[in-house]
Amino acid sequence: MRDEGHAMVTLEIAGKAVAVTNADQEQAQELFLSESFKDDLKSFKSEGRFLWDGSAALTTRPASEDEIDAFYEVLDEEDEDEVEDDEDSDGINIDVVFLVSIDEIDDGTTSG
Repeated sequence: MRDEGHAMVTLEIAGKAVAVTNADQEQAQELFLSESFKDDLKSFKSEGRFLWDGSAALTTRPASEDEIDAFYEVLDEEDEDEVEDDEDSDGINIDVVFLVSIDEIDDGTTSG
């Protein structure tokens, strides 16, 4: 269920690609730069290190073909496990896939 014509957006932290979303540029900016997402970035760890220290530059850019492939690979795996559809009020499905491995998350650390 790939939308080839839809541009995707990657979040970089200090120049390292960390997450990709199928939201448009405006939605991606709003999501990635929201306080709740930033809080999540500060609480998530990858290989024992926090994803974001709260001060490194957060930037967005168009996703590369490899990042888009990784995004759909993860969604395809999730689709096999999940039947339910998460849609926002406009009926648009916005997903975020992390491009780095996320260490196990303790319950209560995510804000949304």
